[in-house]
Amino acid sequence: MITRLASAALCAASLSLAGVADAACERTLYLTFDTGNMRHAELIASTLARHGAKATFFVANEKTVNGDYVLDEAWAPYWKARVAEGHAFGSHTWRHGSFRRDEGGRIDYRLADGKIDRLDESALCAEIKRPDTRFRELTGRNLDPLWRAPGGRTTPLTLAAANRCGYHHVGWAVAGFLGDELPSDRYPNKTLVEQALRKLRDGDVVMAHLGIWSRQDPFAPALDQLLASLAARGFCFAAPAPADGKRPR
Repeated sequence: MITRLASAALCAASLSLAGVADAACERTLYLTFDTGNMRHAELIASTLARHGAKATFFVANEKTVNGDYVLDEAWAPYWKARVAEGHAFGSHTWRHGSFRRDEGGRIDYRLADGKIDRLDESALCAEIKRPDTRFRELTGRNLDPLWRAPGGRTTPLTLAAANRCGYHHVGWAVAGFLGDELPSDRYPNKTLVEQALRKLRDGDVVMAHLGIWSRQDPFAPALDQLLASLAARGFCFAAPAPADGKRPR
């Protein structure tokens, strides 16, 4: 089992290897992407590469715009390429359900079809571990000891059980919610970029998706402008994202 101390050491070592403690880097942000429907997975990857930005990808076996699933064999080349680029990876659960409440030592886990699966600690661990096992099958690399609950929604038992399984939860800063889930008629990309530039601070964890079903005007093309503007303000982009919202030192 990986302890919290070991996890922090892993994060610090990874940051050192990535060379993010650069003299030109005045402030650091932690870019994170949840899988979603993968519509803009390639665009986001190429944008990150263009800016030399590292990110943490949280992986669930969600249905993609291709009609397959994120951890199907067809996506192996995509994930292998991201591994080769030096990004970090965490679990986003296997079924991308919603953790609703704790009761009687079990966790109510609501699935996409509305059904509730009542998980004990062993089942919760299996739900988080399964993407890790599958990612290794596809890429030869385990996930980092990090996870993110879908929607960021957790319960006390969920967090405690996941920690005992060796996975530490990563949320995001309020300012780090880029808003790619919001309706584009009310929150156009220009507004979301301006808001991020105005509010983001050193050490914030930033969250977006590799594709969202609902947004009509996707945010992903605006990522290039956002990263360029942030870099011009002295920000660099590091991975892995800090467990429990604590920036690695």
